Amino acid sequence: MTRATLTLTALTLALTLALTACNKGGKPDDKSAADKPSAPLLLAPEDVRQVTQSGLIGSPVISGAIQPARRADLRAEVAAVVLQIAKDNGERVRAGDLIIRIDPTSIRDAATSADEGLRAAQQSFEQTERVLARQRTLNQQGMISTQALEDAEVRRNAAQSELAAAKARMVTARQQVSRTEVRAPFDGVVSERKVSVGDTVQVGRELIKVIDPASMRFEGQVSADRLGELKLGQRVAFRINGFGDDEFHGKLARIDASANATTRQVELIANFEDASKAPQVAGLYAEGRVESTDRRALVLAEGSVLREGDTAFVWKLAGDKLKKTTVTLGERDERRGEIVIATGLALGDEVLRNPSSNLKDGAPLQRVKPGAGAASAVAAAPAPAASK
Repeated sequence: MTRATLTLTALTLALTLALTACNKGGKPDDKSAADKPSAPLLLAPEDVRQVTQSGLIGSPVISGAIQPARRADLRAEVAAVVLQIAKDNGERVRAGDLIIRIDPTSIRDAATSADEGLRAAQQSFEQTERVLARQRTLNQQGMISTQALEDAEVRRNAAQSELAAAKARMVTARQQVSRTEVRAPFDGVVSERKVSVGDTVQVGRELIKVIDPASMRFEGQVSADRLGELKLGQRVAFRINGFGDDEFHGKLARIDASANATTRQVELIANFEDASKAPQVAGLYAEGRVESTDRRALVLAEGSVLREGDTAFVWKLAGDKLKKTTVTLGERDERRGEIVIATGLALGDEVLRNPSSNLKDGAPLQRVKPGAGAASAVAAAPAPAASK
């Protein structure tokens, strides 16, 4: 056998031994990897959602706006030029604070003239009183006729009437002067200023509004077809434009006795359960539902429900493991993003808030405290094993 043949045979034997050793060494590693338990799914409180009960789905829908119960539209009571605007939109005022001053020049002149007219009427009346007193004395002495006495009484009565008229004109003139200063009727906030300095206003023109932010309420409308389901004192849940998903609650305080002839809507008012949480801005659009005790059902946010064809399921937290639970769905509330759970879950059951698609039934889980730096259920879910 040649030297080259011996060398090739030795190399082949060495390679065979090496491959055999690798295969024998790999089996225990593969077995240990398969037997190694998967890491638990770390869940923070924000990853979990509870099944709740609601009487809102299918109940009457209310739409309207947030408005103050105390509001005043201040209008011009005299015709003149606006001289000063002491308070602007958004500024707080106290009862009696000056808001707008209108030019009082001509009105004050009229008041001065009324004062002078009153003074003249007072003097005329006093003079006719003295004349009448003298005429009575002379009549008793037989020095003048009864006709002369009656004429003196007529003049006194006419002067008395003129005095009363002069007093009325004086009071009116002084009221007109006071009306050149527009003052706040109550504590509140200035809203919707309609005039500027230099504007000429006529009697009845709207100048400015004052509202009381502490008296905000939900003023809405409901279809007359659902009126039979409403009662005073019922709870109302609604959301307000500009406040995101924040939900507010109130109670029905008033239901109008007639429906709008055009829209067939009935107006109603709901007071906030917690007035301190009410928005401080009037006119915001709001929409919600009246809670019905006859329609209470288990509900869950749609984000927690997954679907496989016609089957719907959730990932329920069963002790320290995940459980894939099939549920039967009912009516859906598009406004609140909730759906009725007809079967499969009970009140208070906990499910994953936003489950991912790579979870496994029976996977272990571990709860962590808020702020512990745990990843969410979606991020902490183990990735599926790669296929061989």
